[in-house]
Amino acid sequence: MQNIRTQIVKIYREMAEINNKLQYEALIQRIEVLLKLVSNETPATDRNYIELDVISNLVEEYEEKYYPVKMPTLPEVIREEMTERGLSQKELAELLGVSPPRISEYMNGKSEPTLKVARLLHRKLDIDPDILLS
Repeated sequence: MQNIRTQIVKIYREMAEINNKLQYEALIQRIEVLLKLVSNETPATDRNYIELDVISNLVEEYEEKYYPVKMPTLPEVIREEMTERGLSQKELAELLGVSPPRISEYMNGKSEPTLKVARLLHRKLDIDPDILLS
């Protein structure tokens, strides 16, 4: 079975990387096909599993280069969490123990939360610490 993996890896690695959008789209289509054939129960030695793994890595590298996803800003995340939870600025201020104008400052990027408030944002709204510290 190692021989099959080696052959598949060799075929796709000869590409070294995806060079254009046409190749990218073709590999995306192939991933869609392979996802129907591979499940959590598929052994890692299965030809389709191996091909999916290799193609996925190529696509990931291409997307990181040409379609990078920027980390959202703290104000964007606060707005999103407020919307999802149906919170007003006043309700969020009460939840965090700060004034509504302070929430407005956070949301407008005019002020950054204190460490205490950042911890509460993480605990109460499940905001990623990397976003809180950026």
